[in-house]
Amino acid sequence: MNFLIINGPNLNLLGKREPNIYGDSSFESYFEKLKENFPNTKLSYYQSNIEGEIINKLHEVGFDYDGIILNAAAYTHTSIAIADAVKAIKTPVVEVHISNTHGREEFRHKSFIAKNAKGVILGFGLDSYKLAIQSFL
Repeated sequence: MNFLIINGPNLNLLGKREPNIYGDSSFESYFEKLKENFPNTKLSYYQSNIEGEIINKLHEVGFDYDGIILNAAAYTHTSIAIADAVKAIKTPVVEVHISNTHGREEFRHKSFIAKNAKGVILGFGLDSYKLAIQSFL
């Protein structure tokens, strides 16, 4: 099976950014562990701080992959365009968040993407990605 993880803005700073919320590991090191945990799957990773690039990547892979794990970060709460892109593609998308967004600021309680996603996993730290992969398997 072929899966793509897409991370949105500021997630390139994992391990450095607010470790009390996001932990002290980089996503790249966690991604290597994910690949070891799922040796019979093809896992790819893409990160962008730019909304349009995330939309372009969804369009590019959204008809060929078996699943997309999307952490749109702050765009979750602001981007109708990313939500529309998720709705437009055929590949199922699981929305993930490292933190429990419902335990944070009120503006983080609303996701424009969730309605169009297969499911939403949040609050399990980086293991939210692992749970998303397991949901496809």
